[in-house]
Amino acid sequence: MTYVVTENCIRCKFMDCVEVCPVDCFYAGENFLVINPDECIDCGVCEPECPAEAIVPDSDDRAAAWAEINASYSAKWPNITRKGTAPADAEEWKDKPGKKDLLSPEPHKD
Repeated sequence: MTYVVTENCIRCKFMDCVEVCPVDCFYAGENFLVINPDECIDCGVCEPECPAEAIVPDSDDRAAAWAEINASYSAKWPNITRKGTAPADAEEWKDKPGKKDLLSPEPHKD
């Protein structure tokens, strides 16, 4: 089993989860984070750290549509090991539904 980042992360990208990950399995896009399923050790420490409640175990029904997205983008985006600055409007986007179309395929830029 692994953990999966879901739609709630889009445009929020708080990155609290990155700080606690013991295996550095997070990868960053322009407005979304993903977890590499081959690197995740299923420890679960990231899940309660996410203010947007965007991280779920892959056994959760909400993970199904996002598991392949996490796997695909974790192979393309840069690895992130430290918490960065969340977008200025992250709180405004935190609980908004229907954000999938806003997912940018672009990698994170420092």
